Amino acid sequence: MRPHLILAFAVSMAVCLPAHAEAPATPHAQKPAEARDDVATTPPNPLPPPVTTDHVLAVGGRTLHFKATAGAVRVSDGKSGEPLADIGYVAYQLEGADARTRPLAVAFNGGPGAASAWLDLGALGPWRLPLKSTDIAPSSATAVIDNPDTWLDFTDLVFFDPPGTGYSRVLSKSDDAEKHFYSVNGDIEVLGTVVRKWLFTNGRLASPKFIVGESYGGFRAPKLAHRLESNEGIGINGLVMISPVIDFGWFQNPSNPVIYAARLPSLVAAARDIKGPDPRSKLQAAEAYASGAYIVDLYRGLRDAAAIKRMSTSIASLTGLDPHFVQRLGGRVDAVDLMRERTRDAGRIASAYDSTVTGFDPEPFDATSHPDDPILDAMKVPLATAMADVTANRLNWPINARYEILNMQVNGHWDWGGGRPRAESLSDLREIMALDPHLRVLVAHGVTDQITPYFTSKMLIDQLPTFGDPDRIRLAVYGGGHMLYLEDGSRAA
Repeated sequence: MRPHLILAFAVSMAVCLPAHAEAPATPHAQKPAEARDDVATTPPNPLPPPVTTDHVLAVGGRTLHFKATAGAVRVSDGKSGEPLADIGYVAYQLEGADARTRPLAVAFNGGPGAASAWLDLGALGPWRLPLKSTDIAPSSATAVIDNPDTWLDFTDLVFFDPPGTGYSRVLSKSDDAEKHFYSVNGDIEVLGTVVRKWLFTNGRLASPKFIVGESYGGFRAPKLAHRLESNEGIGINGLVMISPVIDFGWFQNPSNPVIYAARLPSLVAAARDIKGPDPRSKLQAAEAYASGAYIVDLYRGLRDAAAIKRMSTSIASLTGLDPHFVQRLGGRVDAVDLMRERTRDAGRIASAYDSTVTGFDPEPFDATSHPDDPILDAMKVPLATAMADVTANRLNWPINARYEILNMQVNGHWDWGGGRPRAESLSDLREIMALDPHLRVLVAHGVTDQITPYFTSKMLIDQLPTFGDPDRIRLAVYGGGHMLYLEDGSRAA
């Protein structure tokens, strides 16, 4: 797989924004933000105590009264008691509900190195930054609006920012702590501890509990559920994995020709500009070819000229690409080829996160180009400012530090435990589903996402047993890309 398609949220530098408000919102808070004098913290200083505010949301003919809490969970060394990290969170809980029966969704984003504002202000929380995938810019307005699609209707929500993201920070002076946090296994260990401590402190141990993760957060979800069950004594009722990578080794192995078949339906969707509800119904021919004749010819190899010709003819027919161009690629087309070639004459380049969205190519006449992504890199700036504004002015928890929306230092230092190709969570998913017959899983993808193509997840899910009921794990494909919630219809669905 080509380097800049390796992983969601791994193609750009992190944004550095101060925690200020461009358009202050009216907070439903006990006292104004400026009255607090204990929040002028910068790393490695501890984060201030939690603050709870009361809010009312009137959307869709219904009124939701809820409490919002912004705060941090302290992680300490089990032997010495030394403070290791403060993990920031934002929680939304409906008033008057029975905590024993009211569901709770624990949400994470990905990266590694991405903060939770993507899911919070993008899709699930009570307020949303109204960005459209076709009209995102660093200078976009940052005022949030009430979110009629908030999940608060049916579940309480808590969004955690792993170490080095959001306002979370490492407190330990030892480099070993940071190295541990920035690793596949250490990340799951600290998040397991944080979730357990938050549940205990907030009286939610008995609640039905669900894990929601996007991108690398989707990779985290089965591992975190496994950790909570096996080490923390906490059962999980279900997982929602949004645009996940389930197995990096399978997904990125350069000697695995099947990956070209796994990518093909999303490439066809982009080439045909497929949008709207039920996009897979328009891709039946592409899926059938990708799971059948294409795999057979891919395994025949690059020495079989007849196989290459057959693949080139079929792929050109499905995508509209020049068959001679496809043949020069050996019948192995990836998103880089499609995204640049389709719009090269217009001086534009498509986003890997939704290849129906294009931006200007900074090097339109060069053989290759390395542009900022027109969705990811444009979206992170207004999103970081909006989250800083919400935290300070609606939640009354101002922090005098930048909100790390996408920390590429964390991403670059990540320890994959023997290399990224060995990182996978399919085995965790298999084990937790086998042990708990009540656990249910939803895997959600956007059809034109080239970072984590939906057919890859389908192929891996198909390798799992039914565990008594094939519907216990379900693949749902929506219009849109990696951040499928940028599309109004997909977010509502």
